[in-house]
Amino acid sequence: MAKALAERLLDDGRREVTMLDGDEVRRLLSHGLGFGRADRDLNIRRIGYVAAEVSRHGGLAVAAPIAPFDAVRKEVRALVEDAGADFLLVHVATPLEECERRDRKGLYAKARRGEVADFTGISSPYEAPADADLVVDTTGRAVEDVVDAVWALLAARGHLGGPRDEPAAQGYGPGPDMP
Repeated sequence: MAKALAERLLDDGRREVTMLDGDEVRRLLSHGLGFGRADRDLNIRRIGYVAAEVSRHGGLAVAAPIAPFDAVRKEVRALVEDAGADFLLVHVATPLEECERRDRKGLYAKARRGEVADFTGISSPYEAPADADLVVDTTGRAVEDVVDAVWALLAARGHLGGPRDEPAAQGYGPGPDMP
């Protein structure tokens, strides 16, 4: 979903966009970190720092990590806002059963067998955010439908670099998740 959103933003051309994929950041900037709480929090802080720097210089950062702990999400929100940017939290609230059904990498199955420690939703908690700007359940939904909902949020908050009502004219109006 995040990659599809970043692609749409790049195609749109009104904003400079940086995609911060959780797996790529972990491999390149957080190599050597484990999946215990302290290491996961540090990884999220690093992503937040990069996002704040992108925003500070006029870009839009699309970050897609698994950030299971509320305290570090709040810390990163403050970091980004202190940089003068807006922090939009999209909570992908897809049920665990659906995540396990989609398990392309086989990680949920390994975690269930005890082969992967500190796995979010299995052996490590996920603290659902109470302060999400948008909550989406992707069960049975097309990626484009979810991207439309995020696009509408970006438009409503004035982050597309044009008039706030322009995205609706392009067919990217509020989705079912928008108030």
